[in-house]
Amino acid sequence: MPFRSAGLSPRLAAIVDALPLRPGMRVLEIGCGPGAAARAVARRIGDGHVLAIDRSQKAVEQARAGSGDEIAAGRLSVRRAAVEEFQLQAGEAPYDIAFAIRVGALDGRHPETEQQALRRIAAALVPGGRLFVDRGDPLREIPLAPAAAEDAVPRPT
Repeated sequence: MPFRSAGLSPRLAAIVDALPLRPGMRVLEIGCGPGAAARAVARRIGDGHVLAIDRSQKAVEQARAGSGDEIAAGRLSVRRAAVEEFQLQAGEAPYDIAFAIRVGALDGRHPETEQQALRRIAAALVPGGRLFVDRGDPLREIPLAPAAAEDAVPRPT
C-alpha cells in the first residue's frame, strides 16, 4: 500500500513510496530542507535511522524544529553539511541507501562538484549501498563506484 502522510506533497509522497525502504535501515537524505521527507522515511523504517543533511543552516534549523519527536526517539538526526564535503563522523556506521531531492550538486550542471559528491556518498554507504535522485519518475538510481579508502576514513579536523 502506498505511503501517505499528512503534510507531504503528492510529489514527496511518491518519492518516499519509490524508495526501497525496510525496517532497520540506515538512510542518508541529502539536501533535507525542512525535513518532511526525512520524517516520513523515519516513520517507515521503524528502529532504523535517518541522517538528514543540508548545506543551509536555515534548513537544518527548520528540520530540527519540525522533527523533535523523531530526534528524541533516536530515529532521525540532522547535520549541516555540503554533500561534496560530507564525511562520516568517527564511529558513525555507514548508511544502506541515500536519496536526494532537488540537490544542485547532483543535478548534472556542475560535473566536478557532482563527481566529488558521488565519491563522498559512496564512502558513506555500505558496500552495495544505493543512491536515488529525483531525476526520474519519480526517482532514478545513480550507480556509484566503490569508495576509495581515503574517502571512507574520517580525517582529523
